[in-house]
Amino acid sequence: MTIHEVLLSLDGVEATYNHAIRALSGVSLTVRTKEIVALLGANGAGKTTALKALSGLLPAERGQIAAGSIVYDGEDVTRRSPAELVRAGLVQVLEGRHCFRSLTVEDNLIVGGQVRGLDRAALRSELERIYALFPRLRDRRRIPAGLTSGGEQQMTAIGRALMARPRLLVLDEPSMGLAPMVVEGIFAALKRLNREEGLSILVAEQNSTVALRHADRASVLETGRTVLDGSAADLRDRDDIKAFYLGFGVGSSTAAATTPTAA
Repeated sequence: MTIHEVLLSLDGVEATYNHAIRALSGVSLTVRTKEIVALLGANGAGKTTALKALSGLLPAERGQIAAGSIVYDGEDVTRRSPAELVRAGLVQVLEGRHCFRSLTVEDNLIVGGQVRGLDRAALRSELERIYALFPRLRDRRRIPAGLTSGGEQQMTAIGRALMARPRLLVLDEPSMGLAPMVVEGIFAALKRLNREEGLSILVAEQNSTVALRHADRASVLETGRTVLDGSAADLRDRDDIKAFYLGFGVGSSTAAATTPTAA
């Protein structure tokens, strides 16, 4: 797969909450077109804050970018609203499997397509694309999302984002609380989209094992700062990274930080 130009770059980003609580102290990373990048780090390392900063969501939580720059597709993200970023192709799936619980699975997906103003025929075509990617959603399409399993809710949240046809899909802890087989299925689907459609993906994860297996490159955060950056292949088998930066014991080969509970 050919990697092309830089689509997203963070350079020395610092962020605070309420102009007082420092959350990021120097985060730098890049995502190129047709690339999967994993943002790794233990709980509290600053992954979620970094994703909210690049998506324009920090102000909604009384957060501020205090220093550094974030550029998406050649433009400073601070000059664009979150809605404008979505229309420009930067779409985030928030941590926690956010769905409209009272809407059916299919209606949740349709909401994502409405961002692009699709007509009925185009919506149906996009729905079929999502159902091919996540066949379980086809079977559950008429059921309220709040009554589906955790894994199905995560698929719904990702599917809704994909209905907007992003250029860069940003995911925050997609494996959290899910059974290992479900996690593998979700990451396999994301890898398929990357390979077949050239979708760029930035995924924040505590589950370094699965993230590094599917990513091209990875950045590691510790206490709000980028401490490592390199190819996923180079980082994948380094026990020192898991021991010192990701909270796993030396020699561990599994992501113990994630407790699988939902299918």
